[in-house]
Amino acid sequence: MQPKAIITCAVTGNLATRENHPDLPATPEEIAAACLEAADAGAAIAHIHVRDPESAAPSMDLSLYAKVVDLIRARNTSLILNLTTGPGGRYVPSESDPAIAGPGTTLLPPEKRVEHISALKPDICTLDLNTMNSGGQVVINTPRNARIMAEIIRDAGVKPEIELFDTGDIGLAHDMLRDGSLAGPMLCSIVTGVKYGLPSTPDALATAVRMLPAGSTWTGFGIGRMAFPMLVQSWLLGGHLRIGMEDTSFIARGQLTKGNGELTERARDLIENLGGKIATPDEARALLGLPEC
Repeated sequence: MQPKAIITCAVTGNLATRENHPDLPATPEEIAAACLEAADAGAAIAHIHVRDPESAAPSMDLSLYAKVVDLIRARNTSLILNLTTGPGGRYVPSESDPAIAGPGTTLLPPEKRVEHISALKPDICTLDLNTMNSGGQVVINTPRNARIMAEIIRDAGVKPEIELFDTGDIGLAHDMLRDGSLAGPMLCSIVTGVKYGLPSTPDALATAVRMLPAGSTWTGFGIGRMAFPMLVQSWLLGGHLRIGMEDTSFIARGQLTKGNGELTERARDLIENLGGKIATPDEARALLGLPEC
């Protein structure tokens, strides 16, 4: 187990909707408030997606990211900010011709997916290595595109958090480490519970952990009803913690959460009641090798 566990709160995500939770953060003000609420409850890292303020649909608008970052930094300068680069990799084949993109396709050039990273230079940003079925759609992150994004992230001086959805993604991470596309020690996030990816089981998480490059710092997490069980499992295996409304809308069976602060507080309580200790943002910066704020 870690001497101190880092809590990341993923406050809104890309796929959750207001149908899942009527109070899902969507406007820059709501997203920033959710991050600050999570920080007050014990999160050291806020994982941030942005959404269209009117429709609550996922967005990659640079101005929205900038506003969220500014709103957070006006009140909290120590919280570690982790901006996503995940959107822009989804392909939906049209019904008439699978070679033609249909509605719902979000594919973007890799340079476009990281333009907000170059502009805003957050502490951390995600880098997805998965190419996989996702419902009736496909997520595509080719090795070429992942390497382009990794180079831009490195040039921006930002630490990538490598998102791993299955064992093949870990193989790609090893290749990128060997060819210098990524530098060690790596910061990794092991995603479980996405259909056709790693299942939310102790065996699957333990297998993924054993496959990680030596010296990696990692977080394992689950989605839906397995969010809290996998949070505890990650800690038991020596990893860090992630929770938030991106991953679950519920604080208990059949009970919608009040928000990201409540989810973070429950995560903290679970680990502290098991004898663990939670890292402050400054302690997390030291653990991850990030500059002091």
